Amino acid sequence: MSQFFQIHPDNPQARLVRHAVEIIRAGGVVVYPTDSAYALGCHIGDKSALDRIRRIRKLDDKHNFTLVCRDLSEIATYARVSNGVYRLLRHATPGPFTFILKATSELPRRLQNPKRKTVGLRVPDNAIAQALLQDLGEPLMSVSLILPGEDLPLIDPYEIRDLLQHQVDLVIDGGWCGLEPTTVVDLVDDTPLILRVGKGDPSIFED
Repeated sequence: MSQFFQIHPDNPQARLVRHAVEIIRAGGVVVYPTDSAYALGCHIGDKSALDRIRRIRKLDDKHNFTLVCRDLSEIATYARVSNGVYRLLRHATPGPFTFILKATSELPRRLQNPKRKTVGLRVPDNAIAQALLQDLGEPLMSVSLILPGEDLPLIDPYEIRDLLQHQVDLVIDGGWCGLEPTTVVDLVDDTPLILRVGKGDPSIFED
């Protein structure tokens, strides 16, 4: 049976954030809000939790997870970022964008695209997500909460709890955070290539 925390969307309660991070560190799978939709997250080094998320979403081992980071310094640890790309990222973060970048040797192989050696990273503009990341001190391994056979993510924390209470360890009710996915931007070759248009405005990457 999963736990259920109601965390204030603007002023997250430190006690509940710490408890959530303890669950993540202990190998838990959590549902948490972002600036685009609710997501499933777990500790970056926990293969067992990663496999649990794959089972919930019915994902194969080729599906790429996203590293959700608190700021650009964390992104630079796991991805190669040129000066030009850094300027673009500084302009677009935090925000509802996922960036595809070349992975560094710091990134576990299981999180890389096996052919391109790339990784998806993002910095969310959501107070609860940022509080979790700050307390955790490292990125969350994450994927959107879209159940098998559905096109849109789940948006109601109470429905999420009812559906997943035996499959996740914690559901965080952070209120409404939307249902649009992130805009995905490929920056592998330093020139922005929009792979998916979502909540983030892609025009900021136009010349």
